[in-house]
Amino acid sequence: MNNEIVACFPQWANYSHAFKYLFEHGFDVKYMTPPPITKRTLELGSKNSPDYVCAPFKYCLGCYIEALQNGANCLMQIFGACRLNYYGELSEQILRDMGYNFHFFNMANIKWTSPRSIMENLRVVNPEVSLVKVVKALPTTLRIIKVIDKFDNYIRHNVGFEVKEGEMESVYKEFSDKLDNLKNGRELSKLAKTYYKKIKQVQLNKPAKTYKVGMVGDYYTVQEPFSNYFMEKELAKMGMEVYRDMNLTNTLVHNQWKKRKKTAKKYAKYSMGATANFTVAETLMYARAGMDGIIQVKSFGCTPEIDAMPVLQNISRDYKIPVLHFSFDSQTSETGVKTRLEAFYDMVVARQK
Repeated sequence: MNNEIVACFPQWANYSHAFKYLFEHGFDVKYMTPPPITKRTLELGSKNSPDYVCAPFKYCLGCYIEALQNGANCLMQIFGACRLNYYGELSEQILRDMGYNFHFFNMANIKWTSPRSIMENLRVVNPEVSLVKVVKALPTTLRIIKVIDKFDNYIRHNVGFEVKEGEMESVYKEFSDKLDNLKNGRELSKLAKTYYKKIKQVQLNKPAKTYKVGMVGDYYTVQEPFSNYFMEKELAKMGMEVYRDMNLTNTLVHNQWKKRKKTAKKYAKYSMGATANFTVAETLMYARAGMDGIIQVKSFGCTPEIDAMPVLQNISRDYKIPVLHFSFDSQTSETGVKTRLEAFYDMVVARQK
């Protein structure tokens, strides 16, 4: 194996900028930004995955394979509140059976109450890792996540009304490129301030009354655009404001899990696992806020999100708000998704009129 450590985390929304900062400034190793997800990524993941595993596993496995093919030699897997906890071991075994040689940093193996366990696992990434450096890099890493979500939220609410199509995307790309070469938190503050001002200067033609739709669903599918066929962009093209509270800022930085479970209590007394209670809570919040519609996106076979579906129907009935369910796997038709979104939009407009 090459002596130089090249780490990579699977493609996930726009968070690679934060992972890059953490690995390069905290772990002191080179970080490879994963290539954008394509059909090839999904094909690679599907070909080498168990048949009935959920789509996020296939996307991540495809990302791992492409990263290894491009020279990465250290892969990272997070932990979760569902089968995700077991996916690290399964991914690692599949990749080793395919003949790849690499380090695997599986966060599900860490006992977070044990400093010894934490250090042993951190040394998987870099045997000479400094815990002081990692801790020092964490605040700026979390701030990068918050900045990314702030930009994404603004774009989600307004991109459908820009006068010159593609202008926001252009400003955001310029911002993202500079974010990749960030040196410290001071530079982040300056960069975020400059580009947030720029993106707010993009001219909009936004009517006083707009149609608002909330997006809920399982952790990966609702956040990674390719896995839901860029649904947020499609809705924006129709002239809708899109709202999505499921992001790393709310779940990791602000740790909203307990608050969301409390919000969901009226409709979900007990924990249903994974992000199901979060989905119920967000649906209820959007319904109370007077949204025009709600869309649930989930991976095929995601049991907690399936359990949430009848609960969402109860909220739909009680608050007289339409809820549309989408289930995604490697065979989902993009044309079918667009057709259903168009029908959903027509229904929302008809209800308002």
